[in-house]
Amino acid sequence: MAYPGKWGFYMLNDQESIIGSYIQNNQTEGYGEINSPTSVLSQTMTNNLIILEISGFNPLLFGKEPVGEIPKMTSAQQMAEHPVSFGSYHYRQPQMDERNILAASRGQNVFRYTTVQGKDVIKSFVKVAAPVPYVIGLVLDGQPLTNKIDEQRNNQIFISAILLIIVVFCSYWLSDILIRPIRSILWKINEVSYGRFDNSIEVKRKDELGQLAQRVNAMSKNLGIYMTKLKLAFEENRSMKEYLESFINHTTDAIHVVDLSGRITQVNRAFEQLFGYTADEATGHTLPLVPEHLHMEELQMMEGLKSGKHLTARETIRVNKSGEWIAVSVTTSPIRDKHGTIHAIASITRDMTGRNKMEELLRRSEKLTTVGQLAAGVAHEIRNPLTTLRGFLQLQLETNKLNTRHVDIMLSELDRINLIVGEFLILAKPQATRFEEKDVRFILGDVISLLDSQAHLCDIEFIANFNMDSCLISCEENQLKQVFINLLKNAIEAMPDGGEIQVSIDSKGSSEVSVSIIDEGIGIPEEMISKLGDPFFTGKDSGTGLGIMVSQRIIESHHGMMEIKSKVDVGTTVTITLPLIQKPREETSEDQPNHVQ
Repeated sequence: MAYPGKWGFYMLNDQESIIGSYIQNNQTEGYGEINSPTSVLSQTMTNNLIILEISGFNPLLFGKEPVGEIPKMTSAQQMAEHPVSFGSYHYRQPQMDERNILAASRGQNVFRYTTVQGKDVIKSFVKVAAPVPYVIGLVLDGQPLTNKIDEQRNNQIFISAILLIIVVFCSYWLSDILIRPIRSILWKINEVSYGRFDNSIEVKRKDELGQLAQRVNAMSKNLGIYMTKLKLAFEENRSMKEYLESFINHTTDAIHVVDLSGRITQVNRAFEQLFGYTADEATGHTLPLVPEHLHMEELQMMEGLKSGKHLTARETIRVNKSGEWIAVSVTTSPIRDKHGTIHAIASITRDMTGRNKMEELLRRSEKLTTVGQLAAGVAHEIRNPLTTLRGFLQLQLETNKLNTRHVDIMLSELDRINLIVGEFLILAKPQATRFEEKDVRFILGDVISLLDSQAHLCDIEFIANFNMDSCLISCEENQLKQVFINLLKNAIEAMPDGGEIQVSIDSKGSSEVSVSIIDEGIGIPEEMISKLGDPFFTGKDSGTGLGIMVSQRIIESHHGMMEIKSKVDVGTTVTITLPLIQKPREETSEDQPNHVQ
């Protein structure tokens, strides 16, 4: 009768012997299958669901022979003769596994994450030296491990957050206890910074922080005393400063202060209005306020002032920003510091233009009495030849030997000249004047048409530039024509070599109209301009000086102004400003001015 048995052999290296054992028992018929590696591995993977596969690899044969089904051999034979000694090896990655198995056979621990057959797994390879050298490969399910790692990480983060909160809370509590005295000192310093000195720190400590709190209380008390004194001084200075600024800025006299090098350090509003410079333009600069011919005189005045000499008010000339001369009265005085040293000079400038004009008007008024008597006699003497000339022209008209249009104009103008001569009588005896509503463009256009032929004979061309808007004024037409004829004839006579005369009319807002006559003549010297309009004062060899005087009288009677500017060898500009009629009026095509060139 045959009995199943089991042989086992064990080699003892130290004794150079082999122990053999044989078990015979009819109860061990399935012992081989129960204790085979495949059975043990199956049981292990059943108990550990995370393990997907356990395989044994022969590092000497793996990768050199094809991996197939494991033949029916003993475990020792499998380990020695087959690439996969035991296990299934379903999760295959031959190339990478081969490198990992070789690395594990050299004693390295191999561990890697990978994806096989669409499943995230963890592969680990461990070397086993007995009974024969081989490598065990474990394939673990990556998802449970990842979930476990995430769970542990979240737990650690939660615990860390709780501990951090506890640490922060404890730190804040401890810091609050430690810095409470410092907070009291900081509170007091903030109170002092806002100007509140009454509240004090309650001192309960005797250490360094307590001493510091006492010093802060003492400092606050002293600062409160000093601040009270400063506020009183500040209020006094502010009141004095406002008083002085109000006085300086509201006075009608121009005030400016210069340092010893001549740079302006301060100006008032009247200075800006008189000289045309803004405070920003004047401050920190040396301005050309003194005409060149007065520089030496002004320098001597300043030197005398610095040496202690007292200067009285003096009338002189100053120059504004636009280059115009201004008649002024100047009072100059030094500014001294507390030691009596002069560190700046103040000048008070009063505009004397108005006063000088009034004095000039008084002088002219006295002269006009004499001129009026002369004009009355001259007017009566001139009327007789004018009457003869009119009769002669009427005779020529009857013979039809002249152009009737020209004759009509001559007759019309002779009537007007006769009336103009009669107007000279207003200098001696006022006459009734009839003011009518007229467009100044038409009046000036008629005068240009009248003088155009004479201008061409002198090689002179009129360039007219009239405003297209209606320019209605209340005027005596013949008187204005007299003014325009006088000014245009003066311009023609001032241009012996010919040229152009610019005649323009511009509206100055809705209240005034400006008439400008600009020539390119020989000009008028600066010292003569102020004397224009004086009776019998003229720059012409055969003139009487009455033309400008009468023209100024006519413009003044129309509530207007006449201004004359001139430069030698450059030309003369005469500007007449007249008030417009303040009422709406629609402009028609007939209101358009004549443009004559």
